[in-house]
Amino acid sequence: MRIIFMGTPEFAVPSLKAIAEEDKQFKPVLVVTGSDKPRRSKHAEAEPSPVKQAAVSLGLPLYETDDVTSREFADIVAAQRADVIVVAAFRILPPAVFEKAAFGAFNLHASLLPAYRGAAPINWAIIKGEHETGVTTFFLQQRVDTGNIILQEKMLIDPAENATELACRLSVLGARVVVDTLHLIASRQVAVSGQDETLVSRAPKLTRNNTRITWSQPVKCVNDFIRGLAMKPTAWTTFNGKTMKIFKASPATPSLETTSASPGTIYVENGRLYASCADGWLEVLSLQLEGRRPMESVEFLRGFRQDRQQHLFV
Repeated sequence: MRIIFMGTPEFAVPSLKAIAEEDKQFKPVLVVTGSDKPRRSKHAEAEPSPVKQAAVSLGLPLYETDDVTSREFADIVAAQRADVIVVAAFRILPPAVFEKAAFGAFNLHASLLPAYRGAAPINWAIIKGEHETGVTTFFLQQRVDTGNIILQEKMLIDPAENATELACRLSVLGARVVVDTLHLIASRQVAVSGQDETLVSRAPKLTRNNTRITWSQPVKCVNDFIRGLAMKPTAWTTFNGKTMKIFKASPATPSLETTSASPGTIYVENGRLYASCADGWLEVLSLQLEGRRPMESVEFLRGFRQDRQQHLFV
């Protein structure tokens, strides 16, 4: 079976490798990925995508593009005479592209659709306090993330893991589901099911506006928010007028004379940094203040002046 694989980030790499290494029945005739660009920070040098690096190491034909709507790209896809297009963490494809495969195009999505349709399903599942998530393969259609479901596999979310850790585990699970999906398509044994529109939830793109910590929420909600955004793009707050990213925290109670404090109040005790939420305290464990490098809170506190001024995260 002739396969075109499309993907860019690390999440897609296990799926590409699994297809390439499965057996001679599956032949990746083209790998499509985003162009080289700064990936660690906007000021860094341009570097290849993880999928490009994997394709090069596997010796697979490669095409880089940031414009999937062009006629040129549709013609390149059509010229491959693909049986199946496999999409994993790539751009939204127009019908002029995904209809070019003989047996269809399917996407690997990191949620149990129709839950968490959108750009950031892993992050939002943790932010919303879910105990379970998973992966779904579904045939592409014009409306994003709405196609008929082929396979789903569930996975429990560890209460202590963050989005980066969960993404790693889901990518491995997803690779197996992608290969299983290809076998079903190859054997003409696909039995699809439609998505229940009454169960839809959203996973919108993460922006600066929706990644700011709201300290007036309960401890669990704030902690899930921090876990759901770590290690990238990272939950943030402000401290003395500067942006502070918080990578990790944990519910904990300091030895205060009184447990009441305004949300966002900072308290330092025995070299540990606490922040008040609506119903208790979080210990902040690792952070990054604007203009400085990431560090553990114990290191940050070495330069922290605790005086009569009440310090706040806002």
